Amino acid sequence: MKGPGDILRRAAARFDAKTALITADRTLSYTELDTAAGRVAAALAARGVGPGQTVSLYAQNRWEWIAAYHGALRAGATVNPVNVMLTTEELAFVLKDCGAAAVFTSAAQATAVAELTGDLPELHTVVSFGGPASGALDFDELIATEAPEPQFAVDPDLPCTIGYTSGTTGHPKGAVQSHRAVLLNCALTATMHARTEHDTVLTALPAPHVYGNVVINGTFLVGGTVVLMERFAPAAALRLIGEHRATLFEGVPTMYATMLADPALTEADLTSLTRCTVGGQTIPTATIERWEARSGAPLIELWGMTEISGLGTTHSPHAPAVPGSIGVSLPGVEIRIADLADTTRGAPTGVPGELLVRGPIVMLGYHRNPEATAEAISPDGWLRTGDIATMDATGHVFVVDRRKDMVITGGYNVYPAEIERILAEHPAVAMVAVGPVPDPVKGELACAYVVRVQGADTTAEELIAFAGDRLAAYKRPRLIRFVPDLPKTSTGKIMRRSLITSYEQ
Repeated sequence: MKGPGDILRRAAARFDAKTALITADRTLSYTELDTAAGRVAAALAARGVGPGQTVSLYAQNRWEWIAAYHGALRAGATVNPVNVMLTTEELAFVLKDCGAAAVFTSAAQATAVAELTGDLPELHTVVSFGGPASGALDFDELIATEAPEPQFAVDPDLPCTIGYTSGTTGHPKGAVQSHRAVLLNCALTATMHARTEHDTVLTALPAPHVYGNVVINGTFLVGGTVVLMERFAPAAALRLIGEHRATLFEGVPTMYATMLADPALTEADLTSLTRCTVGGQTIPTATIERWEARSGAPLIELWGMTEISGLGTTHSPHAPAVPGSIGVSLPGVEIRIADLADTTRGAPTGVPGELLVRGPIVMLGYHRNPEATAEAISPDGWLRTGDIATMDATGHVFVVDRRKDMVITGGYNVYPAEIERILAEHPAVAMVAVGPVPDPVKGELACAYVVRVQGADTTAEELIAFAGDRLAAYKRPRLIRFVPDLPKTSTGKIMRRSLITSYEQ
């Protein structure tokens, strides 16, 4: 096996009629999903899409997305998984930058996507999921005709996917991953989490996101069953865990926070869970403790990013728990904590520094952007992650916060995650995010945006006092804003940089 394009073919040979994927409207065996992927590959090849070209996928979670992903790889193309929350204008930039030859999208979006072809000469094929659309080929018709699947040797060191970052400053950058990197991340993550063919994994993580991809394909790699939600809803997730006897649930911190706050939790059957995973953002220890107490399953923390095709660190469920840690490095991957002022020097044990990673899972570089690549990856292969972390004597890493999210108040560095962890322990707090607000005297103040538990009536003064008992004076939140929800990415990660624009108008 040289790349993720081989996963379904190998799994179908081993597991045949075993259920591979369950969605709201379709259940497919490994053989059925493999056949669909093969037909996508044949159809793309017939339309001139193959090695050296890019296929973009722009849609919500659905079985067709999975078939198109594997089919595009088996046609020899590079896959560009696109965040479904992008606007048409943002999508146009991504399609032009990666030189997409084909796009798979939903019927609701297909006509608008097809209209972009006039300005994108390389884009000649638009395929719609869920029915026909003007200017697009219907997916069901695309795979209805049997044709020989293209056969070629995959070079594991060549590009497999181009995943675009969120683009917090300027245009997003396309992280190019090799076939080796994507396959290794799926395999190593499955190994670390003790995934087997007996697992049923429930996930609402977006398939275009590297975490979602590793969850799905890491499960296929070992012959387990994936139950894929189109989008996350707490009551539905709790119901599906019991309905399908899920052994794993995998998500981000807000998913666990909202499930714990949902009235459906009272009657939910979580007894089938044997472990759960959480990543994408720091999670308060209090949330971990509440979920583990209710589910009876360990909640395994992990850390990863687009530039490493998925995870970089996590825990084994068989190892002693280290609460608050994102774990140790994946096998064969190096991590270190660098001095914040000079990343060529290491930070002392226990002292915060920038988390660096090196190894076969690191991206090949940013697409058509050598300057950004040189800034991110040192000549000796170390990737700067932008995360501030510490490491203990056993090699366990503890993320302090994102370097760019740090609040500087009166000359002191304040990390939002530290405040969030404390406030999340208050029984009236369902979700919390901390961001900066301008202050004429101190430059910035830390403001906590709080979603209260249903029926709770705690006040801002009570929460400030609660935090004041546990945090140094300069770290305490100065302002509390009660809000109905928090701005999130497509994965459910809280967007701290959008807090002030969302609620301080």
